[in-house]
Amino acid sequence: MASQSAYLAPAPPRLRFRGAKAIQIAILVIVCVLIMFPIYWMLLSIVQPYKYSLAYNPSLFFRGFDLSPFHTVFLNYSMGLWLWNSTQLALIVTVICLGLSLLGAYALSKLRWKAKPGFGFFILLTQMMPGAIIIVPVLRLYRSLGLVNSLPALAFVQAAFALPICIWILKNVFDSVPGEVMEAALTEGCGEMGVLWRMMLPLSIPGLVAVCVVGFFFSWNEFLFASTFISPDSGLLPGSVGLGTMQGLYDTPIQLLLAAGFIFALPPVVFYILIQRYMISGLTAGAVKG
Repeated sequence: MASQSAYLAPAPPRLRFRGAKAIQIAILVIVCVLIMFPIYWMLLSIVQPYKYSLAYNPSLFFRGFDLSPFHTVFLNYSMGLWLWNSTQLALIVTVICLGLSLLGAYALSKLRWKAKPGFGFFILLTQMMPGAIIIVPVLRLYRSLGLVNSLPALAFVQAAFALPICIWILKNVFDSVPGEVMEAALTEGCGEMGVLWRMMLPLSIPGLVAVCVVGFFFSWNEFLFASTFISPDSGLLPGSVGLGTMQGLYDTPIQLLLAAGFIFALPPVVFYILIQRYMISGLTAGAVKG
């Protein structure tokens, strides 16, 4: 009986902890492999000779290196121009979202006015409206005003769809700022704009960075309005639309299309890596003296 009870004794806590940690690491490795495999397969299809990518039962490992697709997309296509147009468009949208979401979020969070609940609900309701519903009337309006084939004009349309979520992100950030901060600033003689600029803005850096990410990524990937308002022969095509022009009627250069898609996906990744360290909350600590 003593030997049987010793055999059925539970494992030591340290062994159970190591077992649970090993399971977590295994699950994490599996998830990372599942996420990274499409990127690996994309690179494999780009850099190895085309005959190996089209072979039946293609190999999972590199069978040669051919980096010519990366410079071919710049030589035979307007890849550099597409990237430049997308960068301009994304920066304009980001600036518009920053400026307007600051004012809208501050009005919804800190100001008192009768229509505030209805206005907040209306902003949230616009997120449920697909862009295809309004694209025709907006296009007619833009044509009548001569705003077609204009990146700044297109940026305002794209910002209109990214702005609601940006406003609600900043509103939640402003709601977390202690009311004593605003009251202290008003007591010292600051107006509403002074409170927003001198107090709320420095304390809301993580929210502002999140707004930049939303605006930049939305504009970078937007296709519907960009393909409608920008004509292919204008020289203003962004990358999201330019990649679509690489597909021909009788032939699709898959290797070049994959290379262009990989290049087009790099700037947002670099942008996020550069600003991710600013997306840390807690900057309001110490703003109110005990």
